[in-house]
Amino acid sequence: MSNVDIFVACLLLALVIMLFIFSARPETSDYAPHRTKLDQLMERRDTIYDNLRDLRFEFRAGKFSEKDYEETKQLLEIEAARVLAEMDILTGGTPTPATRQAAAERRRS
Repeated sequence: MSNVDIFVACLLLALVIMLFIFSARPETSDYAPHRTKLDQLMERRDTIYDNLRDLRFEFRAGKFSEKDYEETKQLLEIEAARVLAEMDILTGGTPTPATRQAAAERRRS
């Protein structure tokens, strides 16, 4: 093998490596921000509040009976209290009465 053959082989190898490096496309998940547990809990809390608001509107519109409305509302409020309790634990905040109730119910479950 001559020096010219080695030079050409190295040049081709360098071109292939450069082509590989610059043609690679990052996935969209590479750009997505990573969500923390607190971010997930805050999103869940907001969703529950939206559901409570929608439930109240639909009850006033006559889509729910009084019993169904109260049952669903209570379930959503308990879930909201659980989420708030978890948020308090993560942030080291002082628990509120609602978060204490959710923690007590979680222990019973």
